[in-house]
Amino acid sequence: MKTKIIIFLTLFTIIFNLMAQNKIETVKNLSLDKYLGKWYEIYRMPFKYEKDLMNVTATYALKKNGKISVLNEGYVGGPNGKHKIANGKAKIPDINQPGRLRVSFFGPFYADYLIVALDTENYQWSLVVTKNLKQCWILARRISLPQETVNMLIEKAKSLGVDVSKFIKVDQSWK
Repeated sequence: MKTKIIIFLTLFTIIFNLMAQNKIETVKNLSLDKYLGKWYEIYRMPFKYEKDLMNVTATYALKKNGKISVLNEGYVGGPNGKHKIANGKAKIPDINQPGRLRVSFFGPFYADYLIVALDTENYQWSLVVTKNLKQCWILARRISLPQETVNMLIEKAKSLGVDVSKFIKVDQSWK
């Protein structure tokens, strides 16, 4: 009996600690209307679905049914490369946490996209991470950002535990 209690308490502690680690603070205020539209990837972590992609964008649009469509696209290797498109959907599951999006590109399977930094005044840049911090994107409304803004967003990502040494600068030069 004591062994079962010890095993239970150990498992409970492990699960509790894992859950506590995933409590990433997101932006408190998000105007969905302002966030919708096209975002250019400025930096990203290596991601097999975006391997060798240039001119990568993510476009968010509100559907008539109130759901959010997501269109990710880019070109393999340059402007004459294969145009890759991924259609997805997103939702904000809790209106009290508008910076937590659930995004799906594969049927019923959703991933958390956490908006952890945002230019809430003009919506010109955003920092998005996944819950496990394996994916991270610096996004902008234009093909580039001032270096001081990039540095600030990289420091924010680093402070969360993102391995920023793996960041890939996305080539947007021919857009």
